[in-house]
Amino acid sequence: MNIPSDLLAGKRVLLGVSGSIAAYKSLELVRLYIKAGAEVKVVMSDAAKRFVTPLSFETLSRNEVLHSDNESWANRHNHIQSAEDADLMVIAPATANTIAKLANAVADNLLLQCALAYPGVKLLCPSANTQMLQNPITQANLKMLGVANYDIVGTQTKELACQTTGDGAMAEPLEIFWHSARLLLQNDFWNHRRVIVTGGGTIERLDDVRYLSNFSSGKMASALATALFLRGADVNLIATRFDTGLPEAMHTLDVESSEELAEYLTDSIRIAKKGVMSKPSLLADEPRHLIQKTPYLFMAAAISDYLPAHPQQGKLKKDVLGDRWSPELRQNSDIIASLDKTGIKTIAFKAEFDSDAALANAKKALKEKAVDAVALNVLGGEQGFGSDKNAITFITEQSETILPLSHKLSLALHLLDEAETL
Repeated sequence: MNIPSDLLAGKRVLLGVSGSIAAYKSLELVRLYIKAGAEVKVVMSDAAKRFVTPLSFETLSRNEVLHSDNESWANRHNHIQSAEDADLMVIAPATANTIAKLANAVADNLLLQCALAYPGVKLLCPSANTQMLQNPITQANLKMLGVANYDIVGTQTKELACQTTGDGAMAEPLEIFWHSARLLLQNDFWNHRRVIVTGGGTIERLDDVRYLSNFSSGKMASALATALFLRGADVNLIATRFDTGLPEAMHTLDVESSEELAEYLTDSIRIAKKGVMSKPSLLADEPRHLIQKTPYLFMAAAISDYLPAHPQQGKLKKDVLGDRWSPELRQNSDIIASLDKTGIKTIAFKAEFDSDAALANAKKALKEKAVDAVALNVLGGEQGFGSDKNAITFITEQSETILPLSHKLSLALHLLDEAETL
């Protein structure tokens, strides 16, 4: 996934680094924030400086690192002003010791003081030996923080620094980045809204070796699903092909044929119409409640127009098929036209090569498929299959809005702004 250079433009991240071997991964995290246009300030505990020097973080962030040797009250380089200036505080890595102190409002180092002074949601990324992480007291501390304005990025199971394999390794920097971007970019419209995205070219088997498909890469659908994730939606991406580096926390379903896609899509729409349960309250006796928002469907999959009439098991032998082979095909059903779209907003995607007829064909599809909008993509030049850029004309009964050529994730975020008006 290509991260646009302006994705987090104007956002300020305060990154707390505590004393874990995983501190070296936080250097990559800083690089990702800077690449996305964010401003990063790092605060380090004294223990963290034993693993990575402040100079390493200053080189990447182009900002002075806050630590016990240089806090100043003559300017904003202190734990109060650093917390006030941040749009988001991230603690990565967070050791078991740091987690215990955070859970009990202990503030005996600058990192903890910043966390106590920062009033917004803080993103916590634990890193610890398996036994230390699974200790009942550590687990209780994490539960306490989970209902006290902390979002927690789960650990992963792999070989740890202690040369044992188990749960406790800090999440990968890219996953922490996606969670950070979600907290910074989510909005009220998409937050807790169930959305389904389909993508990729369907694969229709002729036999167990050969198939019919198309050149759709699934990149636009992946970008769209990622944009929805960043806006806070409960998104389900159903696709035959996926871009690399997607948020792991995003729900995906890997399908193959149009029949399989239609089956999962029907189930997903049924579930989406039931709504989303709210996050548990700080009050233990206050029940969760159902958040009911109109679900959305973005139908970006390139579904085969024709299917093999008689798919075969095994491999068809060429000496049996002969010099010429004309497999019989039958027309596929129109999945989007046949869906029950009551109670759901639907956006169809249409790819065209003929720029002269593209708009008319898209308007025709708007009526024939009974959808709320059509996202028209005229292929050619930089807008070829598998490219990282795209341009779309967003068409409704009332308007046509041109979204100019840009990176697909940026384009997807602009597309969501248009979809909010449906």
